[in-house]
Amino acid sequence: MQLKTIDVGPFKLDGGAMFGVVPKTIWQRTNPADDRNLCEWALRCLLIEDDNRLMLVDTGTGDKQNDRFFAFYDLPNGKTLTSEIERAGYAASDVTDVLLTHLHFDHAGGAVHYADTDRTILAPTFANATYWVHGEQWHWAMTPNPRERATYLRENLLPIQESGQLAFTNERDHGLSGLELLYVDGHTEKMTLPKIQYAGRTLLFCADLIPSASHVPIPYVMGYDIRPLVAMSEKEHYLEQAVDGDWILVFDHDPYVEAAVLERTEKGIRVKQSGRLAELL
Repeated sequence: MQLKTIDVGPFKLDGGAMFGVVPKTIWQRTNPADDRNLCEWALRCLLIEDDNRLMLVDTGTGDKQNDRFFAFYDLPNGKTLTSEIERAGYAASDVTDVLLTHLHFDHAGGAVHYADTDRTILAPTFANATYWVHGEQWHWAMTPNPRERATYLRENLLPIQESGQLAFTNERDHGLSGLELLYVDGHTEKMTLPKIQYAGRTLLFCADLIPSASHVPIPYVMGYDIRPLVAMSEKEHYLEQAVDGDWILVFDHDPYVEAAVLERTEKGIRVKQSGRLAELL
């Protein structure tokens, strides 16, 4: 197995929304905001190569929306998902599986692209790939609640279903050795956390349960979470396991810290060591 991270960010999100009830005087020490109260974040994806399989975990925002939409997030930034995959040494046609941790636009937007220069035909970005998502998250996105409706964009999703490339992780086995899928419900319904056995270590791709190293303290949950108390309980559960098992956590949105290992302190569980994923293995 080989693992590589790719980042199709940066993009920006409101600092208050990212840190919930945590005061700005605290969170701006690690994540300074601009004059619009926006902080810079990563759009980090993960490539898992195992024998003849190449799985991409999450896909960033893509580039389908209009300029007004992307202006809210300081996009576009000049990067594309396929160019970053090529930079990592692969082609889009090499991707056999796409695992979507959840279907919010900043995780699923790159899953579908315009297949023609006139930008009229939508198709899956990875023609040879099976697209995996939990069935309940798919149903949640197809019948969105008012709180999440603006982030579940049908143009990011329906072409996958129409292509016949959609598969539900709760109905079919992904068949990738060393990969276990964990499910959490605090951020959104049945978000998937890939847990990977690699080089004698356990890695957890945290998705939006712990989007950055700054979010490791248990009360630091996002305003975007639909069930914040559940998210806090889920965080505590997996942080305890991460410390006991010396797991490496990989963060999807941290612009400075790619991965970290944790320790117990007098203030609770905190980051012990951080850096690029390759440095921690």
